[in-house]
Amino acid sequence: MKFHEAPHVYVSQVQLKVQDLQRSLAFYQDILGLKVIEKSEQTVSLSADGKTGLITLTQPTTIFPKQNRTTGLYHFALLLPERRDLAAVIRHLISTGYPLQGASDHLVSEALYLADPDGNGIEIYRDRSSEGWEWKDGEVVMATNAMDVEGVLSEWDGASWSGLPAGTIMGHIHLHVSEFHKTKEFYLEGLGFETVCTYGGQALFISTGEYHHHIGLNTWNGIGAPAPREDHAGMESFTLVFPNEEERKAAVKRLKMLGAAVAEVNGQYTVKDPSGTKLNF
Repeated sequence: MKFHEAPHVYVSQVQLKVQDLQRSLAFYQDILGLKVIEKSEQTVSLSADGKTGLITLTQPTTIFPKQNRTTGLYHFALLLPERRDLAAVIRHLISTGYPLQGASDHLVSEALYLADPDGNGIEIYRDRSSEGWEWKDGEVVMATNAMDVEGVLSEWDGASWSGLPAGTIMGHIHLHVSEFHKTKEFYLEGLGFETVCTYGGQALFISTGEYHHHIGLNTWNGIGAPAPREDHAGMESFTLVFPNEEERKAAVKRLKMLGAAVAEVNGQYTVKDPSGTKLNF
């Protein structure tokens, strides 16, 4: 089953504000292995396949360091096509000496964690076949176990590093939120996602089409955590794709009925979730 195309709603891109565009560009090209597809003095668009934008970096005129203990981005997650691609990434990161924050087996996937120079969290992962995912009481079973790194590395096909494979996509995004009541109303009733996993009362995973999650939501920065100020580095927004115009407009109608302030500019809708995180669709 393919979870990142019609008829599903999914995350396609993230837009980041950075303090030093050249520093960030060096990281995303040399360490992460993405390609520049569009560049101006203050903005760069990055891709894995040379065509489809995944990440946009912008350096505003005035920008301060990323704030801690706020809502917004926990991490964005780049999904690789194959396990051997994850092996190639691990080998490359070891060769660069860039610090990793973790390597986990989530039962449904295997994932590496790191952060960019501004402290934006990044996950790089590969999915196990959905046929092997376990579902219990309507929820997918996930865990955080140690990755079998040697097992992953054994899948390496011997190819030299040439960047992330062209089939890399934005697999999901994980957000810090300030609470769950309004958040669930916004994402479930408004945008049409479904709960697929709850984790200890502090995290919620939602998706469409029974994917293990297109969006993760957590209150680990505290109930009532404030939204970050706009003049600080971090995520500017993320972009959702709907399967068709009818469903996109239906979501707009539902969000407005919930009292969300949806704006339209040049055919693109923008809205902020109850924790102040901006979405484009």
